[in-house]
Amino acid sequence: MIRLNRRRLLQGAGATALGAAAASFPAPSLIRSAQAADIVKLGCLFSSSGAMANVEGRLTTVVRMAAEELNARGGVLGRTVEVVGTDPASDWPLYAQLGRQLIQQDQVAALFGCWTSVSRKSVLPVVEQEDALLYYPLHFEGEENSPNVVYLNSPPSSSVLPAVEYLMGPDGGEAKRFFMLGSDYVWPRTINQQLKGYWASQGIEADAWREEYVPVGHSNFQTLVNQIREFADQPGGQPVVILTVVGNSIPDFFREFANQGISALDVPVLGLDALEADFEGLDTASLAGHLNCWAYLQTAEGPRNQEFLKSWADYVAASGSPYRGDVAIDPMVSVYDGVHLWALAAEAAGSFDVPEVRAASPSVSFACPSGYDIAMMPDSTYVKRGVFIGSLNETQGFDVLWQSEDTPDPLPFSPYMKS
Repeated sequence: MIRLNRRRLLQGAGATALGAAAASFPAPSLIRSAQAADIVKLGCLFSSSGAMANVEGRLTTVVRMAAEELNARGGVLGRTVEVVGTDPASDWPLYAQLGRQLIQQDQVAALFGCWTSVSRKSVLPVVEQEDALLYYPLHFEGEENSPNVVYLNSPPSSSVLPAVEYLMGPDGGEAKRFFMLGSDYVWPRTINQQLKGYWASQGIEADAWREEYVPVGHSNFQTLVNQIREFADQPGGQPVVILTVVGNSIPDFFREFANQGISALDVPVLGLDALEADFEGLDTASLAGHLNCWAYLQTAEGPRNQEFLKSWADYVAASGSPYRGDVAIDPMVSVYDGVHLWALAAEAAGSFDVPEVRAASPSVSFACPSGYDIAMMPDSTYVKRGVFIGSLNETQGFDVLWQSEDTPDPLPFSPYMKS
């Protein structure tokens, strides 16, 4: 990377004095222009501290890994890709502040960032005002289609609904009643609003579901798990939990579920945000059989995934990253895909300018580690992804229970929104 090379240049005799002189007198404009001409910057808005750090922080490392892959092939349009990282500290307004700084001061060509929908929505007016591009790697509630955001993951039509339909079918246990538990912000509330509209369209009465919310970062689930137990004991058919808590709340919820001795055979949990990384350090033997749904699972078959997993393990070992090299999660793959999609679009456009990259984006596709070839839709800025339903196993991973035959067209706006 360019920064490492600069450090090496300062290691020779007299480097300290030279560095001090350089700090006192800014480089002439011609030198600065030459340096800038050799580099294209990508900005990261992923928290390495706060409630989301355990899962979100590793995405900056993945962007760096993807950038090194591009640089090993000669960069993009002849320029070395440099990654500028930040730490929004899981503080929603700080994402917007740092995003503006990356665009205006660091002059990044694109942003890769955000985890929760509220963090994305805080950055949205910034990228729209600056006409910048944000590549967003999480599946989410939809109901948005900005030309300044590339939605790398799936809206409910091609993630949540297939999983819920599976649970309601004969292979999934014919679920009839639904306990919705989420963190109290836009993604869980909008998802649940859509689900209630969907269930109403299927003739399911409102007394078949229950809806509860907790603050982001909530950790004590004893009372709520007791409520789930009471809900499950009522008549009316098979109950399931639709879980949309996020961050550190996910392992805390499952830990309490196991403590109370409720198995997936009795009350299966569909953890819409549950990832392999959320179960690090947990004994999942008593949690086996609970479900998630994403556009990628670490156990996806095929040579592309094996190549990605090896690259990640090798990069973690070489870089000294604090994250486990044997754990890969969907948003890691989504942001990895995003860096390569951006590079392909820039190459196709022959430019790093946002209007040109945006116009070229639907013309390129990328071979995702999931095994699907993915591409941006021609009539929206959503990327078509495959769909996986995973079943938690005893080794903190998810086995592939079901996957889509192809990449369904994402629907940015749900037909099931219920006022």
